[in-house]
Amino acid sequence: MASSDTEAMTTALHITLITETFPPEINGVANTLGRLCDGLRARGHQVELVRPRQGCDQSRPSDEALLLCRGWPLPGYPGLQWGQSSMHKLLRRWKRQRPDVLYIATEGPLGLSALRAAKRLGISVVSGFHTNFQQYSSQYGLGLLTRLLTHYLRWFHNRSKLTLVPSASQRLELERRHFERLALLSRGVDSQLFHPAKRLNELRSHWGLGNDDLAVIHVGRLAPEKNLGLLKRCFEQLKASYPQRRMKLIVVGDGPQRAALEKSLPEALFCGSQRGEALAAHYASGDVFLFPSLTETFGNVVLEALASGLAVVAYDQAAAAQHIRHGYNGVLAMPGDEGAFCEAAGWLLEEAETLRRVRLNARQHASRQGWPAVIEQFEDQLRNACQPVPAADYEAMIETALQTPSAVKTLQTVRRLPPSPPGAGR
Repeated sequence: MASSDTEAMTTALHITLITETFPPEINGVANTLGRLCDGLRARGHQVELVRPRQGCDQSRPSDEALLLCRGWPLPGYPGLQWGQSSMHKLLRRWKRQRPDVLYIATEGPLGLSALRAAKRLGISVVSGFHTNFQQYSSQYGLGLLTRLLTHYLRWFHNRSKLTLVPSASQRLELERRHFERLALLSRGVDSQLFHPAKRLNELRSHWGLGNDDLAVIHVGRLAPEKNLGLLKRCFEQLKASYPQRRMKLIVVGDGPQRAALEKSLPEALFCGSQRGEALAAHYASGDVFLFPSLTETFGNVVLEALASGLAVVAYDQAAAAQHIRHGYNGVLAMPGDEGAFCEAAGWLLEEAETLRRVRLNARQHASRQGWPAVIEQFEDQLRNACQPVPAADYEAMIETALQTPSAVKTLQTVRRLPPSPPGAGR
């Protein structure tokens, strides 16, 4: 290999990441972006972060790698914000210190302003499809606007050089909807943090469970789009099918549906949001993990549960479809078939050896799904996107697209929409 080629492969990049959610916020998108950002910096790249202000920023020292913008609070989602359009601010900054490539992780006003600023300056853009906003719309009383949201998201992502999706099923779905230039970027898991050895008998005792009792656990944001009503049906069917087994439903997480769930599940134990070692202990102290969501682009909690040695019950899509072999390291049901979901959970409890074997296989599989390979792949995708394109060509392309009647109508409508939660892709 020529020396110039070697230098090109090892040259550090100036990467700008634009997102409306980031750690310490608790959701799958924030977790993923935090991992990618830290991983790129560890590999020697300069990573600039553009995001809305958070509460922890009041005492934050000045950071040249951080650009903060104003945000709009999201009703029902304390701590989460929708970033304000900042096109002129971004233009001034990027004219002074030009990035090699942008990664736009969210498609709201902040992401849109970054996309347009990048096109004006001829900066390469890679986008990420992290959240199924078009599917969430029906959950928030916006079902009639699903088509417009899909049109806007397609318009947005087709303006980038590459759109990264987390699962093969998500890629297929977007291809059917005429999204272009899609590539797979999966997710990893910290299998040292999430580990069966983190199981705590003291925690299980606090839950009122002994060694031979069963902890049926769910971890995630408690929101309407997560299909959490199925938790009640499935748990009640398990109790009815195995009356001799002492079991308890443990719910870890917070969100706008928590009060309603506590009312409908009075016997369940709600533990609130957990982080780090405490979260790992909650996972590992469970036995069966119920994941009824139908709207995930991936579902990081599936990998975290597998790594913790839990028997996962999920629908055959996103992370579950990618990482679970039915009957081997978890159980799957066809999407939307609630009866099959409950039956799959019941099968795990038919024999003690079945549950033990599935949990062991779950851990073995997840222990091979680390973040380093994902970050290396992400680096390659960003580097490949750094081919210079004349700004005039970009401007002509985006201005032409903006003049089409359907694009104008879509953008006008989207600007009037109430915001959807940016971290809904966990």
